[in-house]
This record gives sequence, C-alpha cells and structure tokens, in this order.
Amino acid sequence: MAKWQKTQLLGPEYISQIQLLYSNDKLFPIEVRHYLADWIEERFTCDPQQWQSDSSLDIYVKTTIEAFILEIDNRSGVIEDFLTKMKLATAVNNYKSYYEDKYHNLYDHIRNMLMAEDRIYRVACGEIIDTNSQFATVETMIAQQFSQLSDNTREISQDLKRLEEEQETFAINYHDCTKLNAALTNMNNTEAQKIELNNRKQEMEMKLRAGISHLMESRVNIMNKLSAIYVGVNELQCKILDDELIKWKREQQLYGNGATFNNNKLDAIQQWCENLADLIWLNRHSVKEFQRLKLKLNLETEVSDNSTKLLADFTQLLSSLVTSTFIIEKQPPQVMKTNTRFTATVRLLVGGKLNVYMSPPQVRVSIISEMQANVMLKNDKIGKNGDASGEILNNTGAMEYQASTRQLSVSFRNMQLKKIKRAEKKGTESVMDEKFSLLFQSHFSIGGGELMFQVWTLSLPVVVIVHGNQEPHAWATVTWDNAFSEPGRAPFAVPDKVQWCHVADTLSLKFMAATGRGLDEDHLRVLGEKAFRGTTPDANQLLSWAQFCKEPLPDRNFTFWEWFYAVMKLTKEHLRGPWVDGAIIGFIRKTTLEEMLLNCPYGTFALRFSDSELGGITIAWITSPREVFSLQPNTAKDFSIRSLADRIRDLDNLVHLFPNINKDEKFGKYYTENQPTNTTNGYVKSKLITTIDRQGGGSINNTPLHMTSPEYSNTRDTNSVARYM
Repeated sequence: MAKWQKTQLLGPEYISQIQLLYSNDKLFPIEVRHYLADWIEERFTCDPQQWQSDSSLDIYVKTTIEAFILEIDNRSGVIEDFLTKMKLATAVNNYKSYYEDKYHNLYDHIRNMLMAEDRIYRVACGEIIDTNSQFATVETMIAQQFSQLSDNTREISQDLKRLEEEQETFAINYHDCTKLNAALTNMNNTEAQKIELNNRKQEMEMKLRAGISHLMESRVNIMNKLSAIYVGVNELQCKILDDELIKWKREQQLYGNGATFNNNKLDAIQQWCENLADLIWLNRHSVKEFQRLKLKLNLETEVSDNSTKLLADFTQLLSSLVTSTFIIEKQPPQVMKTNTRFTATVRLLVGGKLNVYMSPPQVRVSIISEMQANVMLKNDKIGKNGDASGEILNNTGAMEYQASTRQLSVSFRNMQLKKIKRAEKKGTESVMDEKFSLLFQSHFSIGGGELMFQVWTLSLPVVVIVHGNQEPHAWATVTWDNAFSEPGRAPFAVPDKVQWCHVADTLSLKFMAATGRGLDEDHLRVLGEKAFRGTTPDANQLLSWAQFCKEPLPDRNFTFWEWFYAVMKLTKEHLRGPWVDGAIIGFIRKTTLEEMLLNCPYGTFALRFSDSELGGITIAWITSPREVFSLQPNTAKDFSIRSLADRIRDLDNLVHLFPNINKDEKFGKYYTENQPTNTTNGYVKSKLITTIDRQGGGSINNTPLHMTSPEYSNTRDTNSVARYM
C-alpha cells in the first residue's frame, strides 16, 4: 500500500494538517500527489546517497522530472472528471514553462513537501516524540510560505519578460513616430498628405502616451511585488534563522548536559536555507534585471523608484543568510585538556547551493578568551591572528563537498591545544571558572567574485584543564553554563542564582545521561537538603553558584557538586547495572534508611551513597539483636578489585534487598562466574573474598572472617563495620 493511501486513513487532526500543507501549494497540487501517489513515492523518496558525483545526480534529477511531467500528461488523459483534468493540465503547463531548465528546483520542492507530509504521518503513528509534533506544524507552515513566495517569484520573472516585450514595442512605435515627424518636414507634401500625416502622428502620439502610462504602471507594479516578496522572504528567514536554527543550537547545548538531541533536524533546516538562498538570488537578479530594463528605456516623466535600496536589502538578506549558516555541527569537548587530541566539525548550510565548493574555502581555528569573545561580538569584527589565547595544532582545513548529501563541511580530527594564556584571577576565582571559546573563521566569494564573505562562529564555552583532578569543577562550570545561559547573552554571562527546580532537573538529566536512570522526587529531595545545607528547599528557592560548587559542605572538605559528580562517576563506571535495575537507593539520609531497616527481617540490606567519602557507597543491614550496621564505604578503587555484586554475594549477612527481595534475584546476573581452580601450569588459583571485621561491633553469624583460597589462608579485612556517615 502506498504511503499516500495510509495517510488518508489518519485521524481528522492529521488529515487537516495534510490539507493545510497542500492547500496553497500551486507548484505541487494535491491532485498530482493523489493520482501519481505510487509513482512519486517510488522516484522521489529513494536514497540520494547512491550517487557518488554531481553529474550522476543531475542526470537522475533531470530524467525523473521529465518522466514526471510525461506521466502527469498521460494520466490526465484517462481521467473523466473535468476539473481534475484541467488542474493536472495546468500543472503540466507550469512545469514546462517555468521548470524547463530548473529541474533541481522542482525536484527539491517535491522532496521537501514529501518530507513534511512524512513527518505528519510519523507523528500520527507515534514514531516521533511529541516535541517534534510542533516541528511538523512548523514544517507545514514554512512549506506553505515557500510555495507562495516561489509562485510570486515566478510571476515576477514573467512580468519582467512582458515588460521587456512592451518596451521593445514602445521603442518601435517611438521610432515610427520619429519617422512621421521627419516626413512632415518634407516641403513636397501636398495638403492632403500633410493632413493624413498629422492624423497619423496624433494617433501615434496618443498610442505613445498610453504606452508610457502602461509602462510606468507595470514598473510600479513590479517594484511593489518585489518589495512584498522581500518582506515575505525577510519574515521567513527570521523564522528559520532566529527561531528554528537557534532552537537547534540550544538543543545542541543542552545535549552537552545529557538531553536528547535530534541532529537530523539540521538537514531540514539546511533545505530551508537552500530554498531561501534560491529565492533571494532569483529576486536579487530580478531587481538587477528591472534596473537594466529601466536604463534601456528611460522615461522622462517617471518618478524615482527604490530599486537601488531593494537590491541592497536583498544583498543584505543573502549576507545574513550566509554568515548565520556557518555553524558548528559537532562541538569540540567543553572540558578540554591540554596536549590531548580533540575533534570538531563545521558546516556551511548554503555552501552547496551557492557553489562555494568550486573554490573550497579554508577554515582556521583559534581559541579566544571570554573577554575577546565579548569584544568580537560588540565590534562584529574578527581580531588579529595574534590575539588568540592559546596555540592549537592542526587548526586549518579545507571544506569538502559531499554530493550525495549536498553538505559542505570540514572535520578537524586531530586538533590539540598546545598552550593556553590565562587571565588574572580575582578573589575565589580558579582556572576551572575561566571560560574560553574556539573561533572558527573563513572567507570566500560567490557569484564569480561579485560578493565576498568573511564568516566566523564561536563554539560553546570551553574550560581548559591541565590535570584530571581539575575535571569535576570544570564540569560544574560547563553544566551551569549549558543549563542556565539565556538567549542573546553576552559571552559567557550566566545567572549567579537559579531556582532549585531548574537545578534539580539539570542534575537528573546529567545522572540519566551518565548512568541510564534519572532521579526521582525522593532522590532530589535529599539532594536539595544537601545543597541547602540541611534545609528542605521549595521548588522556587534560589541556589547560588557558590552553594553549588564553591563552598564546602558542613564539616566536609568538598563541595556539593564534587560530592554529586563523584557519585555519578562511580555509578557510571561500576554500578550502572544495579542502579538501572533499581537495586540501589543511593540518595537517602542515613537516619531515614536505618528507620526503614528496623522494621525489616534480619539480613535485610540497602545501599546508599556515603556522605563522608567522595565517590563512596555503603551497605547498611539489620542484624540480631535489632541493630543497623553500615559497612565502610567502597569506592571505585575497591570495585576495580571486586565488583559490588560479588561483594554482596560474599557476605552471608546480606540476605534480602530492601524491602524483601532475595539478593540473588537482583544481583545474581552480575555475579562473576567461578573459574576452575586447577590450571595447566601446576599452580592453583586464589580468589578474593569480602569479609567483615568482627571488631567492628555486633554479633555477626556465618560471616567469613578473612580471605581464603585452596592454596593458603591469610587474613585480609576488606570491609569494616562502623557507623560511617
């Protein structure tokens, strides 16, 4: 079944969106879509990556459009409905008259419409998440605006052709009138001849005056239409660049904190930008053509027009489009260690459409400080090469064009930050608070050198470190910036205080991305109490940057963020499976956990993140007599020796995971399989077993007191019982 037939079975809400999509599209009317559904889907939705060169793609597009027009013509001949037959015939005439040598324009338009239609269908079928449903509506609206502007642009082209024909006719009439005036000066004319010539002259002059009036009216109409097109294109460009592209950049920034990111949306944005480039270039050419025709026939009575300003306006639109679509497709790492290789990718969305690749532009990368970025944006000018705040190796590359995807981009795969220049620090500032940015810049020309462009773009803020122990604070700076930076800010200003509800969402997002499971309300309540030093915050209470990562927690030598980051790192590297399974409570106060365990059978245990040990997790369990004990926290170093699951298996005291789940049921799949003790080299293997030190307190039955092996016995206390926070 063709996709179009399935689309007709959608609910009324989505059918109305489809109708809206095609209602104002004169170039691809719904009748053509309906009667050629299977044919269109077979030829316009195939994978373009099968073509490896421009020439093969051009051949396919040309033959497809020619066959498309022929197929409409053939099918219209067997349709009985008169109105439908006329609409199909009109479509054929439009395609033949305007798209005779513009196959790519028509091909791209139809593919764009099919993409918008397909997105509506996928939303209806639940294949796309709700956030993209809004994007589908935006696609529909943008497709309609493009369709209308394309129609208006075609009309202007036809109007200019008619204007040129009318001017040529006027010039011939004017020449004939001049000949009549010359004939009237002939002294040999008879009286009858003079009368006849005078009558003809009067008729000709009336005709010329009518021609002048008509030409002036045509010129005014053309300028009004061009002005209206400019307004429409400007409005559409603002919607695409200032709304959709900025949204994509914001989603890319939040991706740095772990949010989902649909990078495929950039392909749709590129298609829009290419369509904008087409419209701007065609209408800019129309303005120049208008000026040429005006110079060719100067009418003395004509009032001045605004064609010069309009040409400058269209040129400025093109300039804004080109400079705004020089974007970073793949951001460099936001925590950047010196002398460590990193990558980044830059893309020019309209590079293929404007044939920039014919002379591949070079892109240069440098690193600049926050102050330099502010000066650059204020002056809208790139500084000198010597103004960089560091030295980057392998920092130049040529943009390459991929014909299959029509993408002009350059990937830097082996960059390395060799040196960094830092600003003076004030007060409690540290090097991990200092933000830099990578500056990507290039220059090129289009239109055979007619227009020159110098383009540049800044990466997301980057924190430079020289040692791994600086990483946690650096990630605090990056996380706060990604989450709470505001649109249109000065680089790289962020609020000093943020509502706790927003901080909580960010922490849950980070933890979800790192470990596979986010934080629930109970987790976030405990984190809130810790961040606010023991008090339970309400959702709108403000948390300061200092509370977040500058000021140590009470009676500790580490900050809230350092504690959270260490727990997240431990969970990501050693506890991911049990955490995702819900076997680890983790974020819970010690007193709360003890109260919970006191009501449970003996041997019930639970796991919580240690308050006193960075990146530590402890096991609390209830024993006889009814008393709760906590094991000394284990850290990543311990789990690199023996996993959490194996340690739990070793301890017979731990019987049921809270509230009453057999430990093997939750942790069994993570146990390490026992290896044969005998080996071919004559030695017997030993193994480590977790034990509990009896001196820790309490009566602990059936607990191994030390590590044992078949070959030897030697005490090794890997855990102690104590009341650790």
